Amino acid sequence: MRSIRPSFFARRGRNASRSISPALGAVALASALALTATACDSGGSDADSRASAAASATGDGKITIPDDIKDRLKEHGIDLDKWKNGAWKNWDKDDWLREAQDYVNPIIEGLWDPDRMRDAEDPNRGVDESNLGDDQGVTDPEPAAVDAAAVPSTYHANAPEAGKVLFDSPEGTMVCSATVVQDPANPGKSNMVWTAGHCVHAGKKGGWYRNIAFVPSYNDSGLSAAKLETATKEEVAPYGVWWGDWAQTSDQWIEQGGQTGGDGAPYDFAVIHVTPEEGGSGKSLEETVGSALPVDFAAPAVAKVESITATGYPAAAPYDGQTLYQCQDKPGRLSLNGTDPTMYRIGCTMTGGSSGGGWVAAGSDGKPALVSNTSIGPVDAGWLAGPRLGEVAKGVYDSVSDKFAGQ
Repeated sequence: MRSIRPSFFARRGRNASRSISPALGAVALASALALTATACDSGGSDADSRASAAASATGDGKITIPDDIKDRLKEHGIDLDKWKNGAWKNWDKDDWLREAQDYVNPIIEGLWDPDRMRDAEDPNRGVDESNLGDDQGVTDPEPAAVDAAAVPSTYHANAPEAGKVLFDSPEGTMVCSATVVQDPANPGKSNMVWTAGHCVHAGKKGGWYRNIAFVPSYNDSGLSAAKLETATKEEVAPYGVWWGDWAQTSDQWIEQGGQTGGDGAPYDFAVIHVTPEEGGSGKSLEETVGSALPVDFAAPAVAKVESITATGYPAAAPYDGQTLYQCQDKPGRLSLNGTDPTMYRIGCTMTGGSSGGGWVAAGSDGKPALVSNTSIGPVDAGWLAGPRLGEVAKGVYDSVSDKFAGQ
């Protein structure tokens, strides 16, 4: 959760981003390579075909990347031959990938070990509410704080779609929360995860974060922080580590998002497409965890929503980031200015680390659906705010789904 600060957005619509991972098949890699051949506003189909023709796999299943593609990546400061040996740690301004077509996130097997997962910090910047400025739209009175309740373990039995997003930023190893969501192009076999934009991209003064991975049902059995120090990877990540081979968020976040205030927060959402770190069983993420939530882009107006449940792994004090929590409250309205969409706001004591966690309510059909995600909250925990999901969010969602249709 960002303490009242803007979110991190990427490209919407067709401006999708992909990673290049040795674990991907030749076809998937070919699509990933389209990031070097596709213009920002291109639909990508022709570029995908050209990249497909350029990519090949050797007899042992390893991916060969044509030299011209490598050269084009080097123009962005990416040397794939060095990336896994520590080049990803270099956050030089000129090398910090920014645009959607620049996204690269090669799998580094074993990078996210139990210690690294446990030590990841929340991306909270501790911004004071005074940085928000005067509201120009409609804002309801600040809600009463609602104490977050620990989700009973096992988490998979009570919130199977929830998990952690882990990533590296210039400030260090960070953590957010996320939700497995349905993929309309691959019903029952989704590999899509919903989170906050600021959990994948740094906004107007930065670029894409690195080593983005999703861990469903992190610490499923609810081990204490002390016991987690000696826990195995299977105990910490019982459903595996899933690397982001594509991440996308809104234009508004890339253009507006920053480290203070609430700039871009009404568009603070992102979709990550994932692939298993070690190849897995061939099952999709949805098949692996057994569930995925629908996303409702036509949820009722704030006044008509009786209750929203927010889920996440709060990591800032007094929480330690190792336990899954939930808050349930009737939402109110929060308007940051008169031109951006009004946000949902609920009382909740969850802190940073819960950013990106799903907000679930009865959708337009009356059934549970994801209607928002945690975006911002005050320095002194007491409430959270999340964007209402409209056409921009749907554009991000549909674009990621379309790009992986049939795969």
